[in-house]
Amino acid sequence: MQLTIIIPIYNEIKTIKLLLKKVLKLKIKKQIIIVDDLSTDGSREFIISKKNLFHKLILHKRNMGKGSAIISSKRYIRGKYVIIQDADLEYDPNDYHKLLKEIKSKNLKVVYGSRVLKKNMYANIQNFSHVFRIWGNIFLTKISNFINNQNLTDAHTCYKLFESKIFKSIILKEKDFSFCPEITTKISLLGLKIKEVPIKYKGRTYKAGKKIGTMDGLRAIRTLIKYRFF
Repeated sequence: MQLTIIIPIYNEIKTIKLLLKKVLKLKIKKQIIIVDDLSTDGSREFIISKKNLFHKLILHKRNMGKGSAIISSKRYIRGKYVIIQDADLEYDPNDYHKLLKEIKSKNLKVVYGSRVLKKNMYANIQNFSHVFRIWGNIFLTKISNFINNQNLTDAHTCYKLFESKIFKSIILKEKDFSFCPEITTKISLLGLKIKEVPIKYKGRTYKAGKKIGTMDGLRAIRTLIKYRFF
């Protein structure tokens, strides 16, 4: 198996059908792990009805957060590489090919998909749902770079591709969106370089279902400090 795709889901009935269709169409030897975090909008019923299309379905008995969904998946990873895929349509699964090409051709351990790198920068900035989110992402990335001695353009991107051996060796503890700063910090502590490649991005609004907010940004800073210094 070349790639394990972990898809955490929480109330994404408007997007999960198309997202799953896009992932299934990819011409990659893949393992799909779906984790439903106690959806109440029909998402759970839909993925149960389609469980023959993927390899593993995990149903949380209570809502525990994105990080918890990823932690629940770790023991089932079988691919040489692993990537996290949000159940919305902000990110395009066709970009997996770019990340896989980079990690294999350069013999890397970690590759991030950047929403603001090089030629994609101005096009993708227009697709952030609010100017506050643009500056918030820049601010959090700069803090992450300073604390972890890195030079990333998009530390909090969803598309993080890892060699599975590395990913499974890292003990994850954060149960919410703080998974992102936690894993980036722990990769830094291992002394591993993170390479970025440009990806497509189309952010959605809170009205359309976006869940991450200001408090998650504050938790991200706390998480960076926690795992770097304590």
